[in-house]
Amino acid sequence: MPLRRTLPVGAILAPAALVVVLAYALSAGVMLHVPPVVHMVAVATAGLVAGAAAVAMSVIAVRLNDGRAVLLGFAFSVMSVLLVFHALATPGVLIGDNGLVQAAGALNLPLGGSILAASALPALRRPRSAAAVLWVQVVVLVVLVAIGTLGLLFPAIIPAVPEYETLAAQLVFLAAAPLLAVLAYRASRTFLLTRRTSDLLVASGVVFLIGAEYGLLNSDMMDLIWWVAHAFEVAGLGLVGIPAALDLRHSTASRPLMGDLRAEDIVADEEGFLGGRVHALLVRLAEKDRSTEGHTRRVATLAVQIGEHLQLPASRLRLLALGGLLHDMGKLAVPDAILNKPGKLTDDEFAIIKGHPVTGRELLSELGGFPELVLDLVESHHERLDGRGYPNRAKAGKLDLEVRILTVADVYDALTADRVYREAWPIERALALLDEDTGSAFDALCVRALKAVVAPEQDAVTWRASLSAPAETPLRPRVPRTA
Repeated sequence: MPLRRTLPVGAILAPAALVVVLAYALSAGVMLHVPPVVHMVAVATAGLVAGAAAVAMSVIAVRLNDGRAVLLGFAFSVMSVLLVFHALATPGVLIGDNGLVQAAGALNLPLGGSILAASALPALRRPRSAAAVLWVQVVVLVVLVAIGTLGLLFPAIIPAVPEYETLAAQLVFLAAAPLLAVLAYRASRTFLLTRRTSDLLVASGVVFLIGAEYGLLNSDMMDLIWWVAHAFEVAGLGLVGIPAALDLRHSTASRPLMGDLRAEDIVADEEGFLGGRVHALLVRLAEKDRSTEGHTRRVATLAVQIGEHLQLPASRLRLLALGGLLHDMGKLAVPDAILNKPGKLTDDEFAIIKGHPVTGRELLSELGGFPELVLDLVESHHERLDGRGYPNRAKAGKLDLEVRILTVADVYDALTADRVYREAWPIERALALLDEDTGSAFDALCVRALKAVVAPEQDAVTWRASLSAPAETPLRPRVPRTA
C-alpha cells in the first residue's frame, strides 16, 4: 500500500483513535458498580434499534436487487440479535451467571465486521446475488436465535469464552480488528474523494467499533472501561448505520463501507459529491451550449481515469475531477455566434476564444471557495510544455501533473468528438497527433496513461497510428479551437 495513500487515511482516523485511547486511559483502574438491569435495558434498546434499521436496510436492498446492499442489513441484523441476547443474558436479571453474555458480546463485532468486509466481493454485484444473500441471512439469524434461546433456557450449555484478558480474547481481537480496519480504510478513502461528513462519520464509527471490541475483551462489568466500551459500541453502530441507511434511501449501497467509489463516479454525480454550486454552473453551461457541457464531463471523466492509472491520491483525484468539470466555465462569456460558428474563426474571434481560461479563473475566484489547484486547472489547460500555449505561455516546470493530465484529456476529447466545424477524428488519428507532439506540447507519462485508458489493447511503446486522413477531412490547428 503506497505510503502517500496511507498517510492521509491515518490523519483521518487518528482523531477517533485518540478519543478511544484517551477514554480508556482515563478509565483505567476505575471500578464502577451499575445495577445489572441498567446494562440489560440500555444494550437491549440499542440492539432493537439496530434491528429495526437492519430490517429497513434489508427491505430496501432487496428492492434494489443488490447483494452488497443486502449484506449491510445482514451484518446489522446479526449484530442486533447478538446485542439483544447479550443484554438478556446480563447476570443477575433474568438468569444467573452464564457464558452467553460473554460469547454474544465478544462475537458481536467480529461476525458483523466479517460480513461487512465481504461486501466488496465482486460476485455480489450480480443481479441474482440479493436473493441468495437474503436466504443466507435468514438461515444465520434463525441459528443465532435458536442458540441464544437455548443459552437463556439452559445457561450451563454455553461456556464463558473467551474469558477476559486471556490469549483466546486477544486472538478474537486480532481476528476482528483487521476486518474492521479494512472498513475504516475504505471509508477514509471514500471521504478523501467525496468530502462528505457522513463518510467521515462512518470512518470514525468503525474506529470506535475497533476500540469497543478491545475494551469488551479486556474488562468485566466492574470496570469502568467495560461500560466505556459499550458506549463506543453503541456510538460506532450509530455512526456507521445511520449514513448507510441514508445511502440506501438514495438507492445505493453504502459508499464508504463498500469502498468502490471511483473518481469518475464523482464526475457522474457532481451535485451529490461536489455540491450544488458546481451543479448549478454545469446547468448554466448546458443552457448556453450543451456540446461544451458534454465535453467538460467527458474530459473530467477521462482525466480522473488517467489520474487513477497514474495512482494519484484520492484527494488530488477529487480536485482533478472538479477542475475537469469547470475547466471551460470561461466560455459562458464567449458570444454564441463565436462559440457555435461552423466556419473558420477570424483572428479576433479566436482571440476571444483564447480568453476563456482567464475568464473562467476570474469567475471561480469571484465565487470563492475553490482550491488553488482547481483555479490553475481552469487557467492552464491550454498551456504546453514548451511554453507555446496560452494564456501565460507557462513552461513545463510551472505545470502541475494534474494540469498536464487535463491538457491531454482535453485535446483528445476535442479531437474525437463531433464539432460544428468538423466531424470527429478516429481514435488512432487523435492518438497519433498526441504522439507527434509528446515532449513538446504533451507530457509523455500522461499520453501513455491516456493510451492505457482508451486503447489498452495497443502497445503503449511501439504502436503509432498513421496521421493520414481522408482528403475531405481538413487538418485542424494543433490546439483544438473548442477544447
